[in-house]
Parts: sequence; structure tokens; C-alpha cells
Amino acid sequence: MKVDRNRDAEVRNRDQGDAGVDAAQDVHHSDDPRDFGWVHENVPCQSACPAGTDIPAYILAILQGKRGLSYEINREANVLPGVLGRICSRPCEDQCRHGWPGNGEPVSICHLKRAAADLKDIGHRLNESLYGPSGKRVAIVGSGPAGIAAAHDLSLMGHDVTLFEREKQAGGMLMYGIPEFRLPRDILREEIHNALRLGVDLKTGVSIGNGKGETPLSELRNNYDAVLLATGCMAATDLPLRDALKGGSVDEITNIEYGFDFLLDLHRGLEKKVGKRVAVVGAGFTALDCARVARRLGAEDVTIHLRTTEEYIPVTKDEILEAKREDVALLGLRTPVGIHSTKDGRLKSVEFVQNRLGGWRENGRRKAIAIEASEFEFDCDTLLVAIGQKTAHDFLDDKLTFDRWGNASINENGMTSLVGVFAAGDYVKGASTVIEAVGQGREIAKGIDTWLVGKPRYKQVVRIEKVTEPLRERSFDFIARCHMPTAEIEGRSASLGLEVENGFDEDLSHQEAKRCYLCNLKYNIDVDNCIYCRACIEVAPKNCIKMVEGIKINQDGTYGDLQETTEWDHVGAIWIDNNECIRCGACYNVCPTNCISITRNQLVQREF
Repeated sequence: MKVDRNRDAEVRNRDQGDAGVDAAQDVHHSDDPRDFGWVHENVPCQSACPAGTDIPAYILAILQGKRGLSYEINREANVLPGVLGRICSRPCEDQCRHGWPGNGEPVSICHLKRAAADLKDIGHRLNESLYGPSGKRVAIVGSGPAGIAAAHDLSLMGHDVTLFEREKQAGGMLMYGIPEFRLPRDILREEIHNALRLGVDLKTGVSIGNGKGETPLSELRNNYDAVLLATGCMAATDLPLRDALKGGSVDEITNIEYGFDFLLDLHRGLEKKVGKRVAVVGAGFTALDCARVARRLGAEDVTIHLRTTEEYIPVTKDEILEAKREDVALLGLRTPVGIHSTKDGRLKSVEFVQNRLGGWRENGRRKAIAIEASEFEFDCDTLLVAIGQKTAHDFLDDKLTFDRWGNASINENGMTSLVGVFAAGDYVKGASTVIEAVGQGREIAKGIDTWLVGKPRYKQVVRIEKVTEPLRERSFDFIARCHMPTAEIEGRSASLGLEVENGFDEDLSHQEAKRCYLCNLKYNIDVDNCIYCRACIEVAPKNCIKMVEGIKINQDGTYGDLQETTEWDHVGAIWIDNNECIRCGACYNVCPTNCISITRNQLVQREF
């Protein structure tokens, strides 16, 4: 397909209608699939975020010294910025364009999220838009990240929301599963309060189930217009062993405990003790948390045993680094196959089989293949098993349909097989991450709202705003990644509550914010006014401005690959490849005809 010369004019001159326009501010709202496709491809950090956080926008606000605005931009997609700025799994950073080959290290996106929360003014005012009362009542079971996110949004939509939590405090695994040295409880309580402050009725110490003194699900269904199950994965995954496939020997031998229960009891206030030699089996955040807690409880030798190697485990590099700095050893390529005990029933050792790396699994992780006759024993006096969690359904008095993994099955609106009963978070996806739970909780809240009021009230559009000058400097590309200041190693073992990461100060956050490419900025060349002088090509620091004869259009209407050419008689346009562009503005500044324009393209929610 040849270059569409009318496309730029369409963007500049969009008229009133379904797309919407604000001529005074030169802002347009587009539902064109080409605009959606551009944002999805060119803002990879936002596309990778399960909550859809507008990352370039909140980083730009930090760069401009508007930390309160940055915090509010975060809250539009992620209602717990101060929490996730500390414990997010950071899928955005894996996709950051600054981390692509030749571009350096990814931007510290997560640390900047925390900086906006930490450094906002003490009198910062939260801004939220409210609907009028709908007259509908919604019950939410579980106050973890999915439940909190859904409760927040449903209360904004005008519904009366009651949030049930079986523990004494809200927060779910945020409160009871993550150690305080990673997530201070004052930060967590503040953000939970902010999320629920607009009328959510929080009932703690109330258990939904079939037992004595519990409230059955059927009663909620009778008393509320909709029910959301957000109970997460509240049961530890059994440790399969050679002679006990369901992990029976874990309960039979003393000094063995599931890491999930270990952390849960610790944060309920129970006294926990470990031996001198602690072995942890597992490869996720819970395993690392258990190991670092054990070190603080006095363990002298702490090891984490992995089926593959540390390069392939689903935790951030920072967490691995801090665990190693605290003298936790990660030992790879081994799978537990047996547990050995003393005559009096105390743990003596764990028997492992040696592995080799195999191919790739469907979830993107490496396979571990056992090596025949390679068994060996590892001596320890405490074993913490942290190989995952699974959903529990014993609280149900009505039957749901589950998938093959035992998670609740839902339709496109989030409803289960029971009419009026919805599900979200880990109860649907299985054990996942906090940011995934927040993202799905908010998405299911829209489905509940649509079902309650009989129609959708929001639609996603692309907001296109004219930008009058470049917002980056070429020199910003050479700034090294700013690393997180941390507490001294010697002082960490003194308290479970001493936060390890100290956070960015104003200077560090401003310096790191400069590194962001601001990928939501789109540089366009007006092909009708371009004189083909090549000035932009000559100053471009990368191969980002190209001579093209056409552009492929995908089946969904989005732009595909550029059809480059080196022959002038075939050139249809000088084209900026935004996939390569680093938004330095060199082309904009040198253009003699001012035919290069800049727009900021952002995904936003608008009311119908």
C-alpha cells in the first residue's frame, strides 16, 4: 500500500463526532484502530502493565516536578501506587525500550512510581470523579489487591459496596504474606484507607463459608445485587515427593512448614522459630521472602533450592541481589524427591535429584529434566516449602464451574457459572502477581457495573494532544540507571520491620526520570510540506528516519512494516519510524519547513 498522504491531515483536522474534539486545546479523542495499534506497539511499557498504567505520563510529571500529579496518574490505573512502587514484579521494565539492545539499561519505572508516592506533598489532595448513587449493592469477598481495586472502582460508580475480610486487617496477602522489610504496614494501611474511603463498608473478622459462625455465600446472593469472589490462592501447593506425591511427609516430620503458612502465621502475630540451617524449596517471591525472614530470625545458614537456575526464576533481579547481600545462597538444578528424619521424627535432610536444563515450557520458563541416579542428600534442620499456592473452595455452599487448574471459570464480563456471582484476581488466574490482580480487579469491576446498570458506561479511546516542542534532550540518553539506596546490611537482621529499600530522593528521581524516552510522543512528518532535504535524516542519532515507498496495513487496520527504499524515484515519503525514535527532537529542531509535528498519544477511559 502506498503512503496515506491524508492521514496526517485527518489527525490535525478531526471534526466533531464519535471521536470527539476539543479545538481550543487541540486535543482529539480517537477510536481509530490505527491509533490504538500505534500506542500498543510504541508504548511497550504500558502494554506490558496488566493495569495499563500510563507510565510515560507519570514519569514526565516527575521530570516536571509535579509529583502529586504523577501519583494521581498512577492511581487512575493502579489504586495502590505506594505499595506497588515497592513490591511490583515490574513486567513493564522487561519491555522498556531503553533496555533494548544498544539503548542501555531499562528505566527504573517501579522506583519512580514509589518516588511519586513518597515525595508528593503532605497535603496532597486526591482527585476522583463520582457517579451518583445507583441503588445497587455489591458484596466483595476478600480484601486483597483484586478486592480492594474492585471495591474502589465500584464505589466510584455509585454502588454500595461491602468488603468482607476473614482476617483482622484488610489487605490479604499484602498484609499477611509480604514481610514488612519489603512493604511497611503504615504505607499499606494508608493506601487501603485511600482506596476504600469513599463509602466502602469494610467488615474484618468475618468469614464467608459453611462453618459455625460463618456467613454462607447463598446469604450474600440473597442480600446483594452482585457478589465478587476475590479470595485469592489461600492454600499452599503440596510438595510432591517420591513416596508421598501429595506431600504427606511434610506434616509428619517436625521442623517442616509450607512457606505460605509460615508467613501467614508470622504476620498474624504468632512467634516463629527456625533452626540454624534453613533450606527453602521454591523459586518465587514467597521463597525469597521466607529465606530473608529466616535470616532475620537467627538462621546461620540459609539456602534456596531451585529446579532450574536463578536466571529463569520469576522474581526481580533486585530481590535476588538483596537476598544474596544478606548471605542467602541460591542453589540450582535440583528437585526434592524425599525427606529424611531422625528416630524421634525431626528433620535430618532433604534428598534431591540433580537436574539439567531442558527446553521451554508454555509459560516461558525452562524445563528441568532429572538426571538418572543423581540423588544426593542436603543436611538441614528447618525446611520451608514455597513452591506455590492454589485456590481453595471449601467455603462455597453453591457450586461453581472451575477450569482444569481448579480456578473459577468466568465469562467475558467476569461472571461465574452462578448468576450474579463474579470472580477476579488469583481466584481466577491462579497464583499471579499483585499488579495482575489489581488490573483484573478493575476490569471485572467494569463488568459488574455493566451488568448492574444494563449497559457499559466507559469506553477506551486514544487521547491525541498537540505538543509544541521536544520534551527530551539527546544528552539524557547517556545517563546511567540510578540504583536504589538500601539499608546497611549489618543493621537489617535487627528487625523484621526495617525497610531495606530507602527510596529515591528528589534528585535521584529527577535524574532517573530524564532517562525515559517518553514513548507516547509521536513524531509525524507532514508529507505534503516535506521538501525531501534529508536534514532530518542527517541529524538523526539512530536509524529512525527512513525513505519509504509504502506502509503495510494490518488486518485490524493498524500500521504494519515500513516498505523502505533507497531509490529516490520510488520514495513516497520521508517517514519517522517511531519504533526506533528516541524522542530527542533533533529532527524537529533542524527541519527548515516546520513539517515535523509532535503529539502525545495516550489511552484513556471516557464515558459514553
